[in-house]
Amino acid sequence: MYKIVRKQMLNPSVVLMEINAPYIAKKAKAGQFIIFRIDEKGERIPLTIADYDRENGTVTIIYQIAGKSTMQLSELNEGDTILDFAGPLGVPTHFEEGIKKAAVIGGGVGCAIAYPQAKALHEKGVSVDVIAGFRNKDIVILEDEFKAVSDRLIITTDDGSYGKKGFVTDALKELIDSGTKYDVVVAIGPVPMMKFVSELTRGYGIKTIVSLNPIMIDGTGMCGGCRVTVGGQVKYACVDGPDFDGHLVDFDELARRNSTYADKEKQEKEHYCRLMGGIRNA
Repeated sequence: MYKIVRKQMLNPSVVLMEINAPYIAKKAKAGQFIIFRIDEKGERIPLTIADYDRENGTVTIIYQIAGKSTMQLSELNEGDTILDFAGPLGVPTHFEEGIKKAAVIGGGVGCAIAYPQAKALHEKGVSVDVIAGFRNKDIVILEDEFKAVSDRLIITTDDGSYGKKGFVTDALKELIDSGTKYDVVVAIGPVPMMKFVSELTRGYGIKTIVSLNPIMIDGTGMCGGCRVTVGGQVKYACVDGPDFDGHLVDFDELARRNSTYADKEKQEKEHYCRLMGGIRNA
């Protein structure tokens, strides 16, 4: 059993939790993930390791309340426990030697995955620009954390309610066109965002790393559920990734596969909401 030692609502739908998991904290690196299961009947859900504290033996996860399992997890509090918390899984992010300037781009809750990447680059002495994009001011997360690990932080909102109005691609293009030269761009967030960032950087010849989030079950390469096409070859996000060359990823295929169970997920969420509503009103 794994104890929740801290819980914080970052916005109305995004939760930060610190989990007591000393063995995972001891080995975790940027880019890796865990798979949790709340109880014996729970589904296996992968979440990227947002941070870790080796001394205190804790692992930080940040997730959006989107479906039944994340709703169940969000109802737990400090002191409660989770049955399974397996990791670290996946290949740690690898940054080539000699990188001097990097742009780390996060979209929405994807900023939780972008943060450890920015932190790792910052700790290597790399000059880091962070571009964090959100729909509006109310859902901005990790602003202070990004400030601490970047040389420049640009926040964009679709509606202009905070930071610069527009998309992360607009801010990135403006920086590149103004003369900023990046050795690498890291883009993490919704599939369309990663696709358009990769299309933009392709034109400038800038190496681009993306972190993929396909449907995943076992996390060890056995089920094949997380397969993606990269450079015309089948790869498995759990053991070959989750980081890949953004210029080689078939994002359209990824988007189609990620929507496979959308209707079922919606039904499960609605059923759970009705069930919990009935229990609370009983």
